[in-house]
Amino acid sequence: MKNNKRNFIIVLCLSIIILYLAFKDDFSSKVKYLFSFDINWLICSFVLMIAYWILKGIVLYYCTKDLNEKYTIKQGIHLMITTQFFNAITPFATGGQPWQIYRLKKSGLSLGESTTVVIEDFIAYQIALVLLGIIAVISNHTFNILPQDSVLRHLVTIGFIINTLVIIVLFLVAFSKNWNKKIIGGTIKILYKIKIVKDRKKMLDKSEKFIENFHKSASTLLENKLNYIRLITLNFIALCLLYLIPFTLMQGLDIYVNPFIIVITSAYVMLIGGVVPIPGGTGGLEYSFMSFFKNFIIGPKLSIIIIVWRIVTYYFGIIIGIIAINIHKEEGK
Repeated sequence: MKNNKRNFIIVLCLSIIILYLAFKDDFSSKVKYLFSFDINWLICSFVLMIAYWILKGIVLYYCTKDLNEKYTIKQGIHLMITTQFFNAITPFATGGQPWQIYRLKKSGLSLGESTTVVIEDFIAYQIALVLLGIIAVISNHTFNILPQDSVLRHLVTIGFIINTLVIIVLFLVAFSKNWNKKIIGGTIKILYKIKIVKDRKKMLDKSEKFIENFHKSASTLLENKLNYIRLITLNFIALCLLYLIPFTLMQGLDIYVNPFIIVITSAYVMLIGGVVPIPGGTGGLEYSFMSFFKNFIIGPKLSIIIIVWRIVTYYFGIIIGIIAINIHKEEGK
């Protein structure tokens, strides 16, 4: 809880700084554009965000149903919505996965099964993210959509490499039993030496049972290859909807750019901003958005679109996530 409060304060302070920097110049023009937003296109942007959560919730359902037949799509969507809060207030969105494991365990899965579901879900997401990144890089190289700025090009390359390495590590975690045994065994050995773990043998026996259960669940999910293709496809579609949000916001200020170009540009933004080690990628996402979208948007409109984009894709998730968590508590589920 202390870490969550600290992260929330960091996000709040950075958000205030970004708002100040966004509005400090040409304040009256920016306010005018802010209030001139076409409400219909603004609603469309929120609809796209909600559709993204729903598709991600359906992915979570398909990851879970082979291990728990009673798990419903409604539960998957609710879990994905509550996850937005924990993703938003932790660096690299690392808080969402422990929350998902906790809630899946509460729904009847074992710890190993819950961990397997979360890792499988994340692998499918990362594959879709990297596929879109590959399409973006190839499209940009072919059609010269974005200028070849050396700094941004290097940042995109770094982001692409990091996301690819994440997939490799996740595959090792999910399917290499020996790799897991070495990592967990080594960790327990260190913890035993520094007196955190008192009974080393007992802990090793527990970890052995966990690894066996975990890999049994992973094998079950991997056997259904068509289902995994479906998971990647749904994540791909969900990311496309998320990447189209800037298009609706630009339309709201009478700016038209080809939707395909918007998706490609958004993919570049996420490849950079997604690896910033600050809750919500705050600062990094705004910088990368401004760096790439300034090629299509000029003047005060760019600052306004960045602010509204962050409200829709980030702060909206925090608010809805908190509401969903509190409703869940009130219902006693």
